[in-house]
Amino acid sequence: MNLEGLYSKALAFEFLSVEEGMLLFEQAPLTELMLIADTLRKKQVPHGKVTWQIDRNVNTTNVCVANCKFCNFYRIPGHPEAYITDMDTYRQKIRETVTYGGDQLLLQGGHHPGLGLQFYADTFRQIKEEFPDIKLHTLGPPEIAHICKLEKKSHHEVLKALKEAGMDSLPGAGAEILVDRVRRLISKGKCGADEWLAIMHEAHKLNITTSATMMFGHVETVQERFEHLVKIRDVQAKKPADAKGFLAFIPWTFQDVDTLLTRIRGVHNLTTPEEYIRMIAISRIMLPNVLNIQASWLTVGKQTAQICLHAGANDFGSIMIEENVVSAAGAPHRFTYKTIQDAIREAGFEPQLRNQQYEWRAIPQTIEEQVVSY
Repeated sequence: MNLEGLYSKALAFEFLSVEEGMLLFEQAPLTELMLIADTLRKKQVPHGKVTWQIDRNVNTTNVCVANCKFCNFYRIPGHPEAYITDMDTYRQKIRETVTYGGDQLLLQGGHHPGLGLQFYADTFRQIKEEFPDIKLHTLGPPEIAHICKLEKKSHHEVLKALKEAGMDSLPGAGAEILVDRVRRLISKGKCGADEWLAIMHEAHKLNITTSATMMFGHVETVQERFEHLVKIRDVQAKKPADAKGFLAFIPWTFQDVDTLLTRIRGVHNLTTPEEYIRMIAISRIMLPNVLNIQASWLTVGKQTAQICLHAGANDFGSIMIEENVVSAAGAPHRFTYKTIQDAIREAGFEPQLRNQQYEWRAIPQTIEEQVVSY
């Protein structure tokens, strides 16, 4: 099929195949690809605002046995820098988060061999008892798979217990590329692609809202990126009719500073701004059943992310009061609640604060400007 035929299919919200998507990605002029994606965005998100969020990424632990080749954050069990976050630290960080206008914690850590379901359920319950208004966007499919393995329980049992304990939503963490050839090379200790997808489907059946991600620009092929997109789309298509499923898709680039992938295998992130913009546009086109497409300013910077708002993206993500994992691999970019809004306005859009469910929030009158020091 020629480009014009593919444009027509895309504008009709039809599911494009891997081969069709690759043809668009590799041959469509950037301006035309951006126009198609922007047209779809205007139809799917007609209010025209660009949403953003205030939350904090707090790590439950830095102990992990997954041994991902792109992660500089984790520490092996017994390492002198290993830690498990205690409740006093949560209290301090939650109070700070509220002061800075935040309403959510993104709680993630590692595959700690000694932390099972009871630990996470107790942690969630205690946080909710003391801070009932704080939302918990917690763990990710690989951590769920790890807990299931430790406990010898099903995905359903673990997700149900965590939801009852206070989990509000499930991040799309640990997706990387949902092709096992890639996963064996970069994240062999994590669950395989099929299990990641199965956990997300089970979460949707339990009416737990989720997001999906893709980390690209390392050892994957272009075809594998498109296989990843189709798998996300297929899981979304299977969700129950009354479930929101994947609320958003966030593609972001591999950060290569001092990672094992770079030091040992010589893998570098060579993604250009144009390639990232193409991936954002393709994400909107390939995922007609996922409403929100987020530009990853953390990994590509302000200017590229601003252009993405004209290429299908409608969300700028969180200012991330704290973020340790991606930053440890070299992501240098930062926003405050003022500068993220300035960036959105500079791109020609009206900023709108939201929560994790993509419901609009008013900016708290008592909000304070955080000092970015991490």
